Amino acid sequence: MPHALHYTGQPLDRADHLREEDIRTLLSGDRLRVLPVWRGRHAVGPDRMPLWRTRPEPGPAAEAPVFLGRDAAGITWATEDLSARPPADPDDKDRGPGPLAGLEAEAQWLDLRTFGVTLPAALAATLAYARGMIFWHAGHRFCGRCGAPTEVGRGGHIRLCTNTDCAAPSFPRTDPAVIMLVTDGDRCLLGRQAQWPDGMVSTLAGFVEPGETLEEAVAREVMEEAGIRVGAVTYRASQPWPFPSSLMLGFWAAAETTAITVDERELAHAAWFHRDDLAAMGEVGDGAPGWKLPRRDSISRWLIETWRTREG
Repeated sequence: MPHALHYTGQPLDRADHLREEDIRTLLSGDRLRVLPVWRGRHAVGPDRMPLWRTRPEPGPAAEAPVFLGRDAAGITWATEDLSARPPADPDDKDRGPGPLAGLEAEAQWLDLRTFGVTLPAALAATLAYARGMIFWHAGHRFCGRCGAPTEVGRGGHIRLCTNTDCAAPSFPRTDPAVIMLVTDGDRCLLGRQAQWPDGMVSTLAGFVEPGETLEEAVAREVMEEAGIRVGAVTYRASQPWPFPSSLMLGFWAAAETTAITVDERELAHAAWFHRDDLAAMGEVGDGAPGWKLPRRDSISRWLIETWRTREG
């Protein structure tokens, strides 16, 4: 059976009604878990499980913490951006910041994409939520209308322009992107970009542009990237994908033409693969030759597996 979609099933009550409280009040209890993020990375222990602190970082070394919500046990979850901290070793910028109170001295700082698939689904979803919020804040420190600095409100779920003549609010946003498995009978269309791991192929994808429906975005992207016209477009599922800030909207799309014309600005290769071929494909990083399927934490892999294993 196909695996469940990763980074979904968010377990937290986002508790919108609590966001009006002062952030210090929200994060003052004894049952608090603060997930630190440093330059897009999470702190993990030797077992690659995420680490958290019981108090946010004081002073200017951290951005204002963000209230994420409360879990079923009544524990408050938050996140904070520690990117302003310098790396522990100036000559090894990948090592992470120096020791932090409340964290193991040997904590590793890893991108969620390198370990998220090994986490329980609910925990992976919470880290994805934290990462997405931190990225949004990093890009909205100044007003998009007048350029004045913004300040944080509502527990980190709004930024307000400090220019009183403007006072424009900004709210967390995510970018809608369509991702689609194009099929022709027992074949599906997969492509690869040049910078991907050796041999990896995946579904086509692209961002939704202003003034178009999701179905129109699917048809446009497939035509632009592979020169194929599609007909029926069927929605399948969605997945938060905070790398850096997307919501992936997954579809199956039926091909009406089959001759491939690759746009080399978008893809290095595209081809039709028979359903039986997919079962024999390897995994990224397995060291074996041949084509590889996308990572198991991606909706692209889910779209492929649900189509490959369906009956009829």
